[in-house]
Amino acid sequence: AKDLGLEGLLSLQDEGILQRERDGRLVRWMVRRSRFRQRGAPHTLLLLSDVSAALREEEQLAWKRLIRVLGHEISNSLAPIKSIAGSLRLRVADTSLGSELDRGLAVIEGRAESLHRFVQSYRQLAQLPPPAIKPVALVPLIARVAQLEMRLHVKVQEMPAIELCADPDQLEQLLINLVRNAVEAARSREEEQDAGNLSAEVTIVAARQGNVVSVQVADNGPGIANAANIFVPFYTTKKSGTGVGLALARQIAEAHGGTLELRNRDQSTGCVAEVRLPMERSGGGPDVNSRS
Repeated sequence: AKDLGLEGLLSLQDEGILQRERDGRLVRWMVRRSRFRQRGAPHTLLLLSDVSAALREEEQLAWKRLIRVLGHEISNSLAPIKSIAGSLRLRVADTSLGSELDRGLAVIEGRAESLHRFVQSYRQLAQLPPPAIKPVALVPLIARVAQLEMRLHVKVQEMPAIELCADPDQLEQLLINLVRNAVEAARSREEEQDAGNLSAEVTIVAARQGNVVSVQVADNGPGIANAANIFVPFYTTKKSGTGVGLALARQIAEAHGGTLELRNRDQSTGCVAEVRLPMERSGGGPDVNSRS
């Protein structure tokens, strides 16, 4: 056990959780222990179950509940603040202190509106509807996403025609979020004074691997510094970020029966975001066409 690195596993109690990092992501197993005798000799049976997906689902449900409560309470408080500030600005416009009061009330009204937009972006996480599955041509969708980015020319590598079953609107939103993240990362490194002649680059490539479609969005930015928190809602390293984009992207991928992983590039600087989606939805799940 020592030579195989399994001493920690053997010391875990029944229903304990074993955590390991694999390919840049945290994987968790639940350990079940059972004792029995065979031919008079005592034995211990260990059963490991991969509970990473189940625990992530529970975490997402907890975040959704928290976001719903916070969003409701904050929105209820912001609405009258914004309304009263706007009304007072109209009333004080003709007074001797009008300019000073107007400036102060404008700040209150503006910050209330900004906070309202901030809350609404988080509520998007809690209110994502089930995907409406239909056949989607992937190449035109990727080309459309690349053209939406105006700050940087996004390179789309040649790829064969690929059709998969997905919600086109949600899939487009997923890719928009990944491309936006990649562009911001690449441009942030380009703007560093010590970056030299580095040019920001973002590339999209897709390929079919058996019954799975892989879409990779690569950038030449600074890479991932804290991989453990990149999918946590509210966590962001950007000055103006909300921490919603990647959490929403992974939620969309998993709702389609797929995965989203981010990892640092091996041969160069930057990061690769890889979405893996099944070509077809398997049966037996919930009614994916229901948006109730």
